[in-house]
Amino acid sequence: MAEAEGKEQQQAAKDQQAMSRRGLLRNVMWASAGLFAVQAAVTGLAMFWPRKVEGFGTVIDAGPIENYPVGTVTRIRDGRFYISRLPEGVIALYWRCPHLGCTVPWVDAQGLFICPCHGSVYEPTGQNIAGPAPRPMDYMRVEIRGGRLLVDTGDIRERDRHRPDHVTPV
Repeated sequence: MAEAEGKEQQQAAKDQQAMSRRGLLRNVMWASAGLFAVQAAVTGLAMFWPRKVEGFGTVIDAGPIENYPVGTVTRIRDGRFYISRLPEGVIALYWRCPHLGCTVPWVDAQGLFICPCHGSVYEPTGQNIAGPAPRPMDYMRVEIRGGRLLVDTGDIRERDRHRPDHVTPV
């Protein structure tokens, strides 16, 4: 009988050990589910706090107007535009070709913008003069405040032809 009692105690100890394994796994499962829920809640709440936005789509300070001598075209990488300084003022040209969206480089040797994709050619004003482009390059709103150029890259304007009112007087 003592032997049977010993076996029962051993069996009870094994059952208790099995229950503790089951309990451990259950606790791990609930802890994982809880961590997932907390992470999802924090991520969802983070969407309600705005981040500091910089670069394309915002107003970019392109620097003092003195940095742009008349007759120059300067590429501003962060804003995806060129500052073209004309005798009558300044214009910020979006560097995307209106034909199919290729990036149009300024070719200093020729004094023109030439699209490498399909050969559209543009003057420093952005006016198309050759190639398949249906219209001039788009331009952005420029403001001169305190002698500094501020370009609103979130305000891209299409046009059917270049007009003098597209240029910001200096």
